[in-house]
Amino acid sequence: MIIFPAIDLKDGQCVRLVQGRAEDKTVYSKHPPEMARSFQTQGAGWLHIVDLDGAFTGRPGNTAVIKAIASEIDIPFQVGGGLRRREDVLEILNAGARRVIIGTRAVSSPEFMQGLIEEFGAERVILGLDARDGMVAVEGWVEKSNLTALEFARQMRDLGVKTAVYTDISRDGVLQGPNIEAIEHMARESGLNIIASGGVSSPDNIRDLKSLERQGVVGAIIGKALYEGKITLSEALSAAGERFKPA
Repeated sequence: MIIFPAIDLKDGQCVRLVQGRAEDKTVYSKHPPEMARSFQTQGAGWLHIVDLDGAFTGRPGNTAVIKAIASEIDIPFQVGGGLRRREDVLEILNAGARRVIIGTRAVSSPEFMQGLIEEFGAERVILGLDARDGMVAVEGWVEKSNLTALEFARQMRDLGVKTAVYTDISRDGVLQGPNIEAIEHMARESGLNIIASGGVSSPDNIRDLKSLERQGVVGAIIGKALYEGKITLSEALSAAGERFKPA
C-alpha cells in the first residue's frame, strides 16, 4: 500500500484546513518545494498535492508552485483542485504531475471525465470522490450533490475510471482516524482502486487500511498528522509495508 504525504496549497503556501473550511487554516510552510523535497528525502514514493485555491475558484491558482515542486523532486506526484477544463489538466500534466484528480467536473460532466480518460489514460486521470454524509460533495466541498458516493463511483467505473481518492470529509483534518467501514464498503462495492483520505493519524490506522488491500484499498493520504507530529513518515511507511527509499 502506498503512503501519499499531502501538500495542500493556498496562496502559494503549504497549509491544512479542517473539514475543508477555508477559514480554518493553518500554515505549515511558506516554501512548499522544500516540504516536498523533505518528504522525498524521508522516503516517500509519491506525493499528493491539492490546489485549494483552484478547488474553491474552479481555476488552478498554484501552477507555478507545482512546477517548482516538480523541479525539486524525482518521485511521482498527483494533483487535484480546480481541474475543470482540458487545458488546465494538460498544463498540470505538462508541469510534471504523473496524474490528475478530477472531482467537481466529473460530477457535472461525466462525458468530460470519459474524454480525459480516452485521451490521457486511466493511469493518468483518477477520480476525486469526496463524500459528506454519504453524498458526493463538490466545489471545494462547499456544496453537496444529489448523488450517493457509491452510485457515483459505479458510474465512473463504467466510464473507464480505475482509481479514486476517497475522502470522508467529516474525518479530514481532525485526527480522529479514517472511516474504515465506509472505506471497505466503497472499495468492495465500487470495483475501483481506492486511495483513502481523511483522518489517517496513526500506524494502527494505516495497518487497518492495509488489511483492506484485497478489497481494493491501494493507498492512504496523510496530511495533518505528519505536520502535527502525530506520526512520522517512516512510521507510516513501515506500517504500510513500504520500504524506505532514501533520495
